[in-house]
Amino acid sequence: MWRPALLTIASLASVSVAFPGSNSFRAFGPQGINLWKLKAAREQRTQDILTAQYADSQSSGQHPLSAPNPGAEFPEHYFTQPLDHFSNGSHTFGQRYWINTRHYQPSEDAPVIVLDGGETSGENRIPFLDTGIVEILAKATGGVGVVLEHRYYGRSVPVENFTTDSLRWLNNEQSAADSAHFMANVKFPGIDEDLTAPNHPWIYYGGSYAGARAAHMKILYPDLVYGAIASSGVTHADIENWRYMDIIRRAADPECSANLVHSVEFIDTVLSVPHLRIALKQLFGLKDLEYDEDFVSLLSSPMGYWQAKVWDPAVGSTGFEEFCAALEKPFGGADFVEGEVIGYNIQSQMIVLPGGLNVPKVVYNYAQYIKENFVSQCPEGTSVEECFGTYDDSAYQDTSLSATWRLWQFQICTQWGYFFNAPPPEIPSIVSRRLTVDYDAKTCKQAFPPGKHFIVPPMPNVTAVNILGDYYIAADRLAIIDGEVDPWRPDTPHADEAPLRADTILRPFKVIPGGVHHYDEYGLRDLWEEPPEIENIHLEMIEFVEEWLLDWQSPKWKD
Repeated sequence: MWRPALLTIASLASVSVAFPGSNSFRAFGPQGINLWKLKAAREQRTQDILTAQYADSQSSGQHPLSAPNPGAEFPEHYFTQPLDHFSNGSHTFGQRYWINTRHYQPSEDAPVIVLDGGETSGENRIPFLDTGIVEILAKATGGVGVVLEHRYYGRSVPVENFTTDSLRWLNNEQSAADSAHFMANVKFPGIDEDLTAPNHPWIYYGGSYAGARAAHMKILYPDLVYGAIASSGVTHADIENWRYMDIIRRAADPECSANLVHSVEFIDTVLSVPHLRIALKQLFGLKDLEYDEDFVSLLSSPMGYWQAKVWDPAVGSTGFEEFCAALEKPFGGADFVEGEVIGYNIQSQMIVLPGGLNVPKVVYNYAQYIKENFVSQCPEGTSVEECFGTYDDSAYQDTSLSATWRLWQFQICTQWGYFFNAPPPEIPSIVSRRLTVDYDAKTCKQAFPPGKHFIVPPMPNVTAVNILGDYYIAADRLAIIDGEVDPWRPDTPHADEAPLRADTILRPFKVIPGGVHHYDEYGLRDLWEEPPEIENIHLEMIEFVEEWLLDWQSPKWKD
């Protein structure tokens, strides 16, 4: 669930097709619509490569987790949904889904394990149907596995464009009603039995934003959702999201954190000196980037690599470690770029630059990293202002169906918040103090002008989310699972501000040691080959789901 300007080109190398957070959970934020388009094109090429790899792996008997599986085993299906569940309108759309029947054993208590696709194309979740958590639980219980695509995402698109008015049905209430209507009415192709809820037990799983939806479904539709698993479920919506970066600061290698804190302090100080700020931007290859807020926003982009960590190297990123290593790079003679570096004081580790600007070695290394990994990705003939500037309102006016960045951004602007800002002054920061809620939130006004039928509120109505339970959300057969160093943990029931709870079979409450974002969602075909902490959480999940199912009673046997 990585959202802001902070992850633009970085995601091209680090985020797998399965979007670890999709990386999973990411709207574009204010930074660089042109780079979003470039990212989309590259991701499609990556999708094509992985699809080819999957075909090769099937012929060799291997099943890599990172490969999407759009093949014959999991063909797409569509279920008819009303556009508006709360009116008498006739407009409908097809909600896409996929099923795994490998382990289905017809019986009165055969469960359905449904994975909420969340804020991305459902195709990106198919690996979890093949070797991830859906396969794991379906195999253990003899059930059917399902990936259900979220309205407006992928091919479950009910409108002809993404204008403000057309997006007004993209909200928590409508999407939850989609899931409920699906559970109560779907007829799975190839299965004769009626597996609808509440006639059969449904276990609702989600990770990140979809994790919050899993918890909400258990609260909103307890008669349909027999059990739910909220993995990295962000049940606390907030306007400010500075704790995201603070988790990274505290969890990262101490030397790397110290380098970032000192670099940010130096950069913020220099930006306050008029005759040096241009020289500093020039060092980063961003001399012509007009606004300082855009400059420091781009500098925080590598932090997005933290969320891209996954325990399985086939899909995880080592980008954050590579970034930290780049900051520590020794300074040698080859680094004396003609016209850029005048000298180097080895005692003070200060590099002398033209124009009277001296910078610490770590800041110089930071600048080289940004130039090589971000600025260089700007398309030829495109200025850095066009790539990274965010104050041109015209850049946000594409409302075509290809502008999929608008979807989660709309949800952010209307109900979820999560605007990225620097922490309070008394807390060290790895991002610039110039990053504010107002800077991040301005995209809402730029991208979503008032429509005829809907107006985006001045600030998101986070109460619409938090009223469903917030940090305190709880119910029997609702499991809460989070990663110890997940940057989204401050928005889950495992936040420091949330009350401590017992971990029980009926109400599991678990933290994965060293885990980042929805680590339990990923899996290997052989659980015994997983790292101990992942194998352990999977075995615990199998245990509590099986125990839940022992208590299930068919409605016809109930009083």
